[in-house]
Amino acid sequence: MKKILILLVTLVCFSCSKDDDLNLPNSVNPDGSADVEVQDFMWKAMNFWYFWQANVDDLADDRFENTEEGRADYTTFLDSGNNPGDFFESKLQFIDDRFSFYNDDYRDLTNSLAGISKSNGLEFGLVQFQDSEDLFGFVRYIVPNSNAATVEIQRGDLFTGVDGQTLTLSNYRELLFGANDTYILNMANFNNGNISPNEVEISLTKEEGLAENPVFLSKSFTIGGENIGYIMYNQFTNEYDDDLYAAVEDLKSAGITNLVMDLRYNPGGSVNTTRLLASMIYGTNTEDIFLRKRYNEKLQEQFNDSQLEIYFADKVNGQTINSLGLTKLYVLTSTSSASASELLINSLEPYMDVIQIGGVTRGKNEFSTTLVDDRDNSYLYTPSRVNNINPDNQWAIQPLIGRNENADGFFDFTSGLVPDHPLQEDYSNLGILGEQNEPLLAKAIELITGATGKRDFTVEYPINIISSSKENSLISDKMVDDTVYDLEF
Repeated sequence: MKKILILLVTLVCFSCSKDDDLNLPNSVNPDGSADVEVQDFMWKAMNFWYFWQANVDDLADDRFENTEEGRADYTTFLDSGNNPGDFFESKLQFIDDRFSFYNDDYRDLTNSLAGISKSNGLEFGLVQFQDSEDLFGFVRYIVPNSNAATVEIQRGDLFTGVDGQTLTLSNYRELLFGANDTYILNMANFNNGNISPNEVEISLTKEEGLAENPVFLSKSFTIGGENIGYIMYNQFTNEYDDDLYAAVEDLKSAGITNLVMDLRYNPGGSVNTTRLLASMIYGTNTEDIFLRKRYNEKLQEQFNDSQLEIYFADKVNGQTINSLGLTKLYVLTSTSSASASELLINSLEPYMDVIQIGGVTRGKNEFSTTLVDDRDNSYLYTPSRVNNINPDNQWAIQPLIGRNENADGFFDFTSGLVPDHPLQEDYSNLGILGEQNEPLLAKAIELITGATGKRDFTVEYPINIISSSKENSLISDKMVDDTVYDLEF
């Protein structure tokens, strides 16, 4: 039997040629004279992998007959949008799909999944003024070694404008996420509940290739006789798995018996990294189910249990995991905590007491994968096969292809995971990340030590964000199935 290493569980060994096109029922190719190569890739990849394929009439297996007339109809259909992006959004997506997307260059997408982006390193949230179209921003944190780290700006600072223009619902995307590599933030003061512009201006410049280590903070405390570990983790990025494990090892060496995982600004990422982190926290029994996958109907029935069930891990990049072996975990969340962050919570729930503190999470329970025009590899993006991607088509799509269930079969959290201890951030009192008095961490410490009633956690000015700096990141709200499997067919 031929052994194949792939980046996603697949049900058969696909050895399709470009003309074979995944052996789809009544597979039909477009007229070769039409400029629809990208759309043809999109349709065939979505017809095969899309989670809601059965709900989209235009993706039906029998949508186009394999006849001369059907070929003409298919070509006309593919050419019905103004461009491939318009075609993808208007023809191929289910109405309840909030998270599938595309990019005209797969390299931009894969770099984003690796934590590499064009950025000035300022991470912020945006809040709408009450009864107004105007917005203000607040600084969440600064990425080390970025442009923002070289100027006088810090967590908690407020701004109301960019380049002299007041931020509004209609212009903030263009001003903050547009083509302008350099912009000037117009800063603001907070006094007695009022936010008002001041004279301070901060110039920031986006830099190519900024790599953010998602392990932002890791430290330990001994408080009230309890040894407490704290990790602020801002993206599930598999390129930094060794850094993540090093942080966990350091905390284990420090003798911690309690762990606070701060995922409040973590928009998601790698499924495999999530599995590794869960194993570092809970245990390495490779017979314990971490998650079960559910694909579209025509794929699901062709999988066996061993291909659908993913287990806890005992190694990270070949190194044996020395797990913390905890029975309880404290997790800090907000509406910016999404996908892989939610997966960690949900998949650990059957095995340990997960205590959630903060805000309701985003509600992203589907996973995706990167698909490119590599038809001999079932359209799956595989780093070792970049030379096999059609050189005339560099587009990539990132469709939702399934849902993950925990060991108890639970997956229904599209409205978000509700915290056990609700506590919103307060823009008048954000606190210093990692410090014992920062409100969300302080609440976790109170619960761990049992020192209740010693602090007032009243939130005077709750943060209800409408957007954040990660909105423009391709990884935002994504759960990417990159788990490696060694399968025989």
